[in-house]
Amino acid sequence: METQPSRLQQLLAFYQDEPNDPFTIYALATEYKATEPLRALEYFQKLLVEHPDYVGTYYHAGKLLEQIQKPEEAEKVYREGLRVSRQAGQMHAASELQQALNQCLGLDYEDD
Repeated sequence: METQPSRLQQLLAFYQDEPNDPFTIYALATEYKATEPLRALEYFQKLLVEHPDYVGTYYHAGKLLEQIQKPEEAEKVYREGLRVSRQAGQMHAASELQQALNQCLGLDYEDD
């Protein structure tokens, strides 16, 4: 009996067939995020360089950078994501990025 390939195996096969497909690169980054954050970061960085208009990358790349203790890099990613998302008219993404940036900078406070 043949076993089904894992989601990661399927994504890697898609990536091998189309290494420039931003959705597949994003999916691989997301898949690796929990178990291999540095590998995930490589895929996020590839998206940021080769597909800078792929707005969804910025939030998740920034969060990952914060997770691996690189807040200055996260801040840069959030700020660039804000610029790109606003330019693309994606205001919901811009709002999420602004909140993430504020949190990264310690500006997220709650009233007591």
